Amino acid sequence: MAKDPVCGMEVQEETAAGKSEYEGQTYYFCAPGCKAAFDKEPEKYLSGDDHSGHHHH
Repeated sequence: MAKDPVCGMEVQEETAAGKSEYEGQTYYFCAPGCKAAFDKEPEKYLSGDDHSGHHHH
């Protein structure tokens, strides 16, 4: 299982709605919207700021 970095959901790699590679890591997403959000500003989701959930700042 992989964790969607945007919403924190557990995602199955085989059935993930999307995936992105960033700095040598592969991230999987539960929905295309999560992938789009990650692709737009990956740093925001990987900053170790662990407020999971669909929060819009």
